[in-house]
Amino acid sequence: MTGTLPVLALALGIVLGWVVFGRLSVPGELAGLYAPYLSLATLAGLDSLLGGIRAGIEGRFQDDIFISGFVLNTLLAAALAYLGDRIGVDLFLAAVVALGGRVFLNLSLIRRYYLTKIAIARKKEGV
Repeated sequence: MTGTLPVLALALGIVLGWVVFGRLSVPGELAGLYAPYLSLATLAGLDSLLGGIRAGIEGRFQDDIFISGFVLNTLLAAALAYLGDRIGVDLFLAAVVALGGRVFLNLSLIRRYYLTKIAIARKKEGV
């Protein structure tokens, strides 16, 4: 059961997002204002989700760390985007680079884990 919270959170988020926001549309002028915030919130959530899955694979997943990391990453990313808007500097790019790097790192480690697991299973079947 440990490590399933990130996957359940993803499924719940997709369902809730589709049900609640599936029929909403953002007017064109507002879409440009909120695009940095929405993109960072999505990236921060994806970073936390993949980090939680990776921690589950490595056997070191903890619910409190996952939830607090998800909330704090999202708030920090939104705060950087807001501060950048106020001072006229694209600070959200710093969050995009940092979170994007972590997303790709976690995804590559998860992929490598499963590919290694498949290779070991094939080797056992062949021997």
